[in-house]
Amino acid sequence: MKPDVMVFDIGQVLVGWDPEGFYDRVIGPAARARLFAEVDLHGMNLRIDDGTGFAAVVETAARHPDWAEAILLWRDRWPEMLTGPIPGSVALMQALHRAGVPVLALTNFGTETLKIAQGMFDFLNRFDRMFVSAELRLVKPDPAIYAALETATGYAPGRLFFTDDRPENCAAAAARGWHTHVFDGPAGLETALLAHGLLTEETLP
Repeated sequence: MKPDVMVFDIGQVLVGWDPEGFYDRVIGPAARARLFAEVDLHGMNLRIDDGTGFAAVVETAARHPDWAEAILLWRDRWPEMLTGPIPGSVALMQALHRAGVPVLALTNFGTETLKIAQGMFDFLNRFDRMFVSAELRLVKPDPAIYAALETATGYAPGRLFFTDDRPENCAAAAARGWHTHVFDGPAGLETALLAHGLLTEETLP
C-alpha cells in the first residue's frame, strides 16, 4: 500500500533540542560531563514525557542534593535547551499541508514542555492531529502508542509514513506495517518523501 498520511516526530526532526549544549554553556563542559554521568537526566526526561511532567525534575533534584540546583535548570530554563526550528523540515511539513496530505505528530513530549514549545513555534500548532506521549501515558517505542494512533484515526498502517530520529522508534512502527524513514536531515527526508510519492518535484518547497 502506498502511503498517503505523514506522521512526524518533533524533537530533532522539526525542532532542535540540545540539553548537553545548554549545560555546557551554563555550568561548563567538565561539570556537565560529571552531572550527566552521575544523574540519569535523559531517564528523568522520559518521565516528563510519560506524563509525570516537571514533578520528575523536582523528585530527581531531591534524590541528588549535590546537583539539585543544576537539575532544576531542566525545569526552570527548559526553553533554552531548544535550538530552534529545523527550517528544511518545517518547509517540508508546510509543503505536505499545501499538497493536501494529512500531517500528524507522534511525539514523546511532556504536557508542560509541549505547551512551551507550541508557544515558541507556531508551526507546532498546525498538525491535523497530535498524539503526545504525556497525554496517552505511552512512550515510543511502546507498540501501544502506534496502535493508539491507528485506532483513533482509522488509518491502515500501510497508509502511514513516519519519520523519527531514533531508529528504534522507526523499527517499532515498521513492525506494524508503517512506512518509515530514520531522520538524518531534511535532505534525506525530502528524498524519501519523493520516493514514496507524498511530494512531487512540483510540490516541493
